[in-house]
Amino acid sequence: QAQVEESGGGLVQAGGSLRLSCTASGPTSESYAMGWFRQGPGKAREFVSAITWDGIATRYADSVKGRFTIFRGNDKNTVYLQMNGLKPDDTAVYYCAARSGFLGMGLSDRDYVYWGQGTQVTVSS
Repeated sequence: QAQVEESGGGLVQAGGSLRLSCTASGPTSESYAMGWFRQGPGKAREFVSAITWDGIATRYADSVKGRFTIFRGNDKNTVYLQMNGLKPDDTAVYYCAARSGFLGMGLSDRDYVYWGQGTQVTVSS
């Protein structure tokens, strides 16, 4: 079992930046592959980005490529999502998800077992 917690959402103007953080807490020996998803108003939840347990590989949705960066912190089970050049279309609840590291990255929400509660990101025009 693991618990996932996100933070860092908020209100920002178009063109601005935010950094989201996420920590997965479980058995100390466990390493997690982690991903970010988002759900905008009236929209289905969609993949944003993912990273392997060791941080070597990452993947991004086309809509955020070149603007968002996912990376791991010094704590092996903490990841960050640096969001630059934010657009009103990025407005959504952002969710962090985790799964056992040996499974590799997951690009679908069905790939993940552990989920955070979500953090709201609002981008004003």
